[in-house]
Amino acid sequence: MIGELLRSQPEIALFASLAIGYFIGSFRVGPVQLGGVCGTLIVSLLLGQTGARLAPDLKNIAFALFIFALGFTGGPQFFANIGRGWRYGLLSVVEIVSVLALIMIAVVVMRLDAGTAAGLLAGAATESAVIGTASEAIAKLGFGEAQTLRLQANVVTAYSVSYLFGLITIVLFTSQFAPLLLRVNLRDEAERVWRKLGGDGAFGDGQQAAAPALVGRAFGVGAAAGMTIRAFEQQYRSNLTVERVRRNGADVPADPQLTLTPGDVMLVAGRREAIVAAASSLGAEVDGADFGQVTVEKLDVVLTRRDAHGLTVAQMRERAAPGEGRGVYIAAVTRLETTVPALPGTELNRGDVLTLIGAKAAVERSARRLGYILVATQKTDFVYLGLGVLVGMAIGHLGGRIGGVSIALGTGGGCLLSGLLFGWIRSRYPLVGSLPSAAAQILKDFGLATFIAAVGLSAGPDAIKLVREYGLALPLAGILMVLVPGLLSLWIGRMFLKLETPMLLGAIAGQQCSTPAISALVGVTGNSTPVIGYTITYALSNILLPLMGPVVVGLAGKFG
Repeated sequence: MIGELLRSQPEIALFASLAIGYFIGSFRVGPVQLGGVCGTLIVSLLLGQTGARLAPDLKNIAFALFIFALGFTGGPQFFANIGRGWRYGLLSVVEIVSVLALIMIAVVVMRLDAGTAAGLLAGAATESAVIGTASEAIAKLGFGEAQTLRLQANVVTAYSVSYLFGLITIVLFTSQFAPLLLRVNLRDEAERVWRKLGGDGAFGDGQQAAAPALVGRAFGVGAAAGMTIRAFEQQYRSNLTVERVRRNGADVPADPQLTLTPGDVMLVAGRREAIVAAASSLGAEVDGADFGQVTVEKLDVVLTRRDAHGLTVAQMRERAAPGEGRGVYIAAVTRLETTVPALPGTELNRGDVLTLIGAKAAVERSARRLGYILVATQKTDFVYLGLGVLVGMAIGHLGGRIGGVSIALGTGGGCLLSGLLFGWIRSRYPLVGSLPSAAAQILKDFGLATFIAAVGLSAGPDAIKLVREYGLALPLAGILMVLVPGLLSLWIGRMFLKLETPMLLGAIAGQQCSTPAISALVGVTGNSTPVIGYTITYALSNILLPLMGPVVVGLAGKFG
């Protein structure tokens, strides 16, 4: 009865897979959580035993929207980090090369077909997008319909088997085993790096707006009497600003040239550690009620200045023209929708979203100099979105033979590349191509989940056969494909690149595109320093790994 209902109304199977799959994926065992995508795949494989199928057109449309949105959101960071973030980017290259080598060894030793090899890559690297690019490449190999469907089913089954073991391995490796191999206390090391970057303390969840910690306090002018406001602010490297001055009961304009006198009361705002340091040269602290309500402006601005790429927050402030950065502070840095600690020593990249706080006029002035203001909007430019997907489909028809290996990008690879290009264009010319981050996230989440459910339903009948054929070989191969690149990156990053341990481990989590791993790392370290390394390798691997899907299919088809 249920099977007949699902076959006649496959949309029920789709939404049942999404609802039950995301429910299962929400459970956490220690630091490990399957996630909604893997949960959806497991449920759809089970429901696929009933014979329920979704139309191939729906599957293709969902994947095209997902992969375009993935490229669109990652485009600015991807191009910003090519060449300039080479130390971290090298680890993504290590990941790609070592995984490809291991896949080819597995193909020869285990006699894997193209579908199983691609699924092993997708699962061990925890990169679901590989399923789509590999499945499209299989469809272009010229096999009969039955053979093509079997190979595409093998992609999904191999992914589902190796994903769980790859996920557990990368989480435990980065948060537990690697610190033991390096003989470091990860929490102490992270706190040392945090302070080295200019942080004023470690924070438990690593996601609070602790860098910079902005505060405002009112003081009487004590030992600072006789100094100009500019001299007083420069004494603390402009990490604080005198916002208001009250003299003899009346407000006096807080001009930088104003000389402070005994009896003045001033409102000082800025980084907490700078104000704490300045307190000793001031008089008694007062409640500041006489100043009335003091309002500040908060703006998100996309950093586009070429000469700002690679500068630290402190260097940006030091290089600002006199008066240009006065009273403006970077309260947060968002990179690839991930919060990066905005400490004085944090390097900024083009494409970062900087949250500026300060007086309205000063913030707007600084925003125009740094890039463009990210206007809050809920409207999507469907002309730009539709054109981008069409361009991606056109690029997907490109292909050829390299060394006797047939490689075709397909719609997935083409839309990924066009998404990169259109996202980069949007970052340079912000008046066109609006795709709000919430809308892009919906396209990615729903597009990928729908695609996964569709391929899981079609792969259901063949899943058990593949598991019986290879047994424990696929899980073991998945574990090795995490450990070998991880150990290589750990050695290279420590011995040759001289990366700080928290950033190095974050970069290893990023090269595996593993969100659970970086979450576990942040929990262990107690602050968000690993995120600094994670974002760069994540941006690169998130683009390069899906492009490896057709390459693995081509190589496995020739040598498998």
